[in-house]
Amino acid sequence: MHSKNIIITGGSKGIGRALAEQLSNEGHTVVVLSRSNPELKGIKWVNCDLADSQDIEEAVGEITEFVSSVDVLVHNSGYLVNKPFTQVTYEDLEQSYKVNVFGPYILTQKLMPIMSCTHIIGISSMGGVNGTMKFPGLSAYSSSKGALITLFELLQEELGEQTGQVFNILALGAVQTEMLSAAFPGFEAPLSAKDMAEFIHWFALNGHKYFKGKVLPVSVSTP
Repeated sequence: MHSKNIIITGGSKGIGRALAEQLSNEGHTVVVLSRSNPELKGIKWVNCDLADSQDIEEAVGEITEFVSSVDVLVHNSGYLVNKPFTQVTYEDLEQSYKVNVFGPYILTQKLMPIMSCTHIIGISSMGGVNGTMKFPGLSAYSSSKGALITLFELLQEELGEQTGQVFNILALGAVQTEMLSAAFPGFEAPLSAKDMAEFIHWFALNGHKYFKGKVLPVSVSTP
């Protein structure tokens, strides 16, 4: 298999970390963007807070010094707010949208010069999909993940034919991660982070051959 240059945000733990390990072990060049160092052998770590536009700018500069092109970009980062609607502050809402929507928007924009026929994947949530079951306390999180879905549909329409890039969304159901435990204390998901990473691993490398501008539910349980 031809080695690819792959960027993963939120790769310090959970699904992102497992995905980075799997792709690196297969021989791909993997760059992880996160606020904490995952300390994974053979993987390039770039310190980046996706809520900070200056951090993104500096991270892109570091990425372009390390790789000359990007084949796959996985927007895996997520920021969870789990509070009743009446208790969500402006700062909560702002942080949620900065990490879950603004960060992917700006990072994709800034990486455009080195992306050619790139598969760009947004990791959303079943809670962000119109018409699915919704849960109290997740108004900020689920609405931001819904915004990510609409953004990717728009980017496929605007950029897909012009650049050859493919934008797809994976709307995940319950996966046993720290974020799930924070959102649903005591709930045990049927899939581990490693399980879901195995699917995303395949999809990152092959999904663009079968799907373009799609929102794909990847869920065996809700939550």
